[in-house]
Amino acid sequence: MSLNRREFLGATAALTTAGALLPSATLAADSIKLGSILDTSGIFDAYGKPMDQALRLAIGEINAGGGLLGREVDVLSYDTQSDMALYSQYAQKLTRQDQVDVVHGGILSASREAIRQTMRKSKTLYFYNVQYEGGVCDRNIFVTGVTPSQQVEVLVPYAMKKSGPKVHILAADYNYGQITARWIQKFVEENGGEVVATDFFPLDVSDFGSTITKIQQTAPDLVVAPLVGGAHLSFFRQWAAAGMKDKIALASTTMGVGNEHKVLTPEEGNGIMVAYNYSQELDTPENRAFKEKWEAAYGDTSAIHELAVSTYQGIMLWAEGVKKAGTVDRMPVIEALETGISIVGPAGNIAIDPQTHHATLDVHVMEVENQGMTVMETFNQVAPVDTQQVCNLQENPDDNTQYEIQI
Repeated sequence: MSLNRREFLGATAALTTAGALLPSATLAADSIKLGSILDTSGIFDAYGKPMDQALRLAIGEINAGGGLLGREVDVLSYDTQSDMALYSQYAQKLTRQDQVDVVHGGILSASREAIRQTMRKSKTLYFYNVQYEGGVCDRNIFVTGVTPSQQVEVLVPYAMKKSGPKVHILAADYNYGQITARWIQKFVEENGGEVVATDFFPLDVSDFGSTITKIQQTAPDLVVAPLVGGAHLSFFRQWAAAGMKDKIALASTTMGVGNEHKVLTPEEGNGIMVAYNYSQELDTPENRAFKEKWEAAYGDTSAIHELAVSTYQGIMLWAEGVKKAGTVDRMPVIEALETGISIVGPAGNIAIDPQTHHATLDVHVMEVENQGMTVMETFNQVAPVDTQQVCNLQENPDDNTQYEIQI
């Protein structure tokens, strides 16, 4: 995700985590070293703290089961304090001084790119466990978060079936919003619908009065809003205040991924349709067990969100790669992961797509209800078709590009 996409976190400071973070283990001479770089303080900590907790929960679970290859996994973690400059500094420290075997980390797209090039040059395996705009093509990285097409492919047909064929798109005016708007239009048209208008908004726009008036004039059946940032959160409040929430259906690809739905009141948020890989309301044995382990470790499950679960699942996928490879050496682990390794995690089955190193995963269409996300329909094993259009690491293993996907 881009930097601007995270600016609203200052408005979600109430989303704190309960319980102290588990301490890193004392390094043993023969331990496996896992590096972590996350914002566990500063304005992005509502994302970074639960991600850090999930990482430590996964490593604790692995070590309790005997470690990997008979060796303990130790965490070397650095808090960037929501300062982008520290990402490069700590990435270099992890590779040059700490000499870790793998790095999991990064939240913003800019932070990912700072880490990614350092990891590639140092030949250190890297996992990015975050929802983002898609298009990264690099054999040294594995991505476990959802991409735009994985959400939109299932969200748009569901929302149109519930509301109608005429769609008005409201999007943030930068790469994520622009790319996602194109995917929305593609799937609206493929499902027999029509986009009656598409409006883009700078990230500092907070007054949507004229926009709501325009929507009343275009009279769509559905508004799809990949809006981003604290200022844009105002739209959902103003939409409800204008009495529109019960008149025209509303869907979003961003609202709720980091527990933003808990910032809105039920009167403002109820009924908004979203699609993600995870919801706390998933009623599966794996999710129940995950929440029980989280509660035992931290005392409260309220902070769990999509990016925390993606982090947990990313650690477990890496562990499966190590087991299959029989070593922590980078290339054997990459080759093992490229066989299409999968796990069943809190959000369902997740597998590595060998072509792109992105995740094929379950996507759950949900509706916001009383500051929760109720699962309405599950789509199993949705492929990252956006990145598949531009990236083929089987044919071009030396690629090192973040493509801007054209639709």
